[in-house]
Amino acid sequence: MDVLSEVLKAVKLDGAVFFNGEFSSPWCTREPDSSTLASYLPSGLKHVFIFHLVTEGQCYCQNEEGGRAVPLEAGDIVILPHGNAHLMGNGPSVTPIDSAPHLKQVFAEGRILSQLGGGGETTKLVCGYLTCDPQLGQVFLAGLPSIVKVHIRDNPSGQWLEDTFRYSVDHAEASGPGGAAVIAKLSEALFVETLRRYIANLPPSQTGWLAGVRDPDVGKALALLHRQPSHPWTIAALANEVGLSRSALAERFRRYLSDTPMGYLTRWRLQLAAQVLTSTSKSVAEVAGEVGYESEPSFNRAFKREFGVPPARFRTQTRSLQRRN
Repeated sequence: MDVLSEVLKAVKLDGAVFFNGEFSSPWCTREPDSSTLASYLPSGLKHVFIFHLVTEGQCYCQNEEGGRAVPLEAGDIVILPHGNAHLMGNGPSVTPIDSAPHLKQVFAEGRILSQLGGGGETTKLVCGYLTCDPQLGQVFLAGLPSIVKVHIRDNPSGQWLEDTFRYSVDHAEASGPGGAAVIAKLSEALFVETLRRYIANLPPSQTGWLAGVRDPDVGKALALLHRQPSHPWTIAALANEVGLSRSALAERFRRYLSDTPMGYLTRWRLQLAAQVLTSTSKSVAEVAGEVGYESEPSFNRAFKREFGVPPARFRTQTRSLQRRN
C-alpha cells in the first residue's frame, strides 16, 4: 500500500505554471518565496512548491538565508518544498537580479522565456511551480529539508520522464486541446518521482515522516490511516492489520514520527476537517462525521486544541482571508 499516493490524493497538487530559462555565465537571480508566489494566484492561500530542472550546463541553488550552495548539472532537479527564497546562478559573483516582477508576469500570462547573463557558459532550466493545500501539505513537508536535489538521468524511466516533460513544455502552444492538462500531470509526475528517489536514498538511521513511509510496518500503518481516516481505528485493530503487536507498532511509530498512531490519526483528521471546512459549505456536524467523529462537541474541542479557534470561526476567518487575497 502506497502511503505517499494516499497523501498526495488528499493534498491535490495543482498548478504547473512554468517557464524556460536560458542563462549565460556569470549570472545570479533571487527567486521569491512561496508566500510571494502565492500572492500572484487567484487564491493566495496556497502553498507553492518550486522546482528547477537543469536541462543543459550547470549552476547552483542556495537558500537566501545562507548555507551551502548546492551544485547542479544537467539532469538534476531541485525542489524547494518549503518555498524558501533562494539564489540561482553560475560563474563569478554578481549582484542577484530579483526575478519576482518577471515571475508575476509568468503567473499572469503563462510560459515565458527568460534570458540573461554575461555571455559565457550556457545553462538551461525549466522552472515550475505546483500548489497544494497549505494545511494538508504539512504532513510530508515536515520530513523534507529546505532543498531536495535528485538526479533523474541515471535510469531509463527518469530519462523518459525528463524528455517527455521537456518536449511537452517546448510544444505547449502547439499541443492543442488538453495541452495544459498534460503539462500539469507531467509536472506532478516529476515532483512525485523526485520524492520517491529522495525517499529511496535516505540513510538507514534517518527518522521523520518520509523515513517512516519507507519502513514496511510504519508505512503500512500510515497507508491504512490515510486510506480510511474516518474508520474507528484502535491501536489493537491497526496493529492486527499491520501484523505487529500493539507495543511493537507503537515503538516503531514513535521511533520515526515521535508520536503515537492514534495521536497522528487525530491530527490528520483535523487537517482534513480544516480543508473541508474552507472548501465546502458542509455543516460542522457533517464535517465532524466525515472525518470520523461521532460527537460534534468532541470534534469542536479537538479542533480548537489544534487550531486555537472553533471550527465555525476557523471557516469564517479563512474565508475572509481568501476574499482579501
